[in-house]
Order: sequence, then structure tokens, then C-alpha cells
Amino acid sequence: MPLESKFTEEQLFDNLVSSLVHSVWISLGKIKNPMTDKVERNLFAASMNIDMLDMLFKRMDGNLNEQEESYLSRILSELKMNYLEEKKKGDDQPKNKKEEKTESVETKKENGKTHKSKDTSKKQTKTTKSSAKTKDKK
Repeated sequence: MPLESKFTEEQLFDNLVSSLVHSVWISLGKIKNPMTDKVERNLFAASMNIDMLDMLFKRMDGNLNEQEESYLSRILSELKMNYLEEKKKGDDQPKNKKEEKTESVETKKENGKTHKSKDTSKKQTKTTKSSAKTKDKK
């Protein structure tokens, strides 16, 4: 190894595999993303990491001990089954995230222009206030 390492190759390999597996669980939306503290789904990233693990498993054929081979085989099966379950759900976002997005992006058309609902409610409030002032003057 070019750099001195305090870890054995077995420990480094275990760390690499664990890191990829953890990334897959995050991408599948099964655990919170520690960077954002939110549950997010990214099926493309999950697929990419599963493919990398699968490639490592195939390339390491004959070089893994019995425990490593058993673990990788089992975890790959589990990840692939979970990926297929998430893919069957369709969209690439958890349901609660999709609902939030739909609500915040709802728009209404006024005078040929599209405004976000928040902007529309502000305009309606201004219109109501000016109508009230007109009535008070009469």
C-alpha cells in the first residue's frame, strides 16, 4: 500500500462494503439521510450503489472468505428486493414529500398569469381591505 494504514485490508474492505450498503438504505428512503436529517428517496443512486456492490462481489469471486461471501450474497439479495419494492411504488419520492410539494406548487390562474397560491392569498387580502375601505367611505 502506498500510504501507511492502521487498518487491515479486511477492515478496509468491510468499511467500504458497509459504506455502500448504508448509502443504499439512505437512497431507498429506509433511513434518514444524516446530512439533511430527512428521509429521502433516490432510486437512481440506490441502483448505482447496488450495482457497485454486485460488481465488487463478482470481481472478488474466489478472494473472499466464507463469511464475507455469505454476507455479501445475503445483503445484495436484501437490497435488491427492497429496491424492487420501492420501484413498484412508482414515484421517486416518499409519499409525504410528494404531498408537500404538490400543496406548495399549487397555482391559480388570474388575469392570464400564473401565481403561486401564497401570492394569490395576499392579493385577495389586499382586495378585501380596499373593498372594506370603499364601503366605509360610503
